[in-house]
Amino acid sequence: MRGNISYWGIAADEPKRIEQHSAKSDVKMPLVVVGWSEADCRKWCESNSLLSPIYTDCARGGCWFCPQQRAESLRLLRKKYPEYWEIMLKWDSDSPMKFKPGRTLHDYETRFRLEDEGLLFPDDKVFRWDMLDQELNLRLF
Repeated sequence: MRGNISYWGIAADEPKRIEQHSAKSDVKMPLVVVGWSEADCRKWCESNSLLSPIYTDCARGGCWFCPQQRAESLRLLRKKYPEYWEIMLKWDSDSPMKFKPGRTLHDYETRFRLEDEGLLFPDDKVFRWDMLDQELNLRLF
């Protein structure tokens, strides 16, 4: 939405990410402002029970409810931590905003369910979101 401000969890010790987004007037980086490193953020998240459980499987993940996650992190969260996934789906239903620009978390749920059923492939390089709006052809190979 135009005129909205997004607050991103980019840490003070991520210079490439800071540079990539610093010119955007609608993006604020409060962790940079307060000077928190990734280690500071992890410590705070751990002490407040907000650290994503996927850190047991990945070196990087952020907050478990972060909309900046890639599909791979969301897929892992859904598979290994369904209780967190269900909470996020509830929040998604309750929110007037989309989880990501143009996508709800329920869109990801549909995508992942179709992957579970073998109708889409997680590593498919030709995946497009409009595929979910079309009748899927059964794949033989």
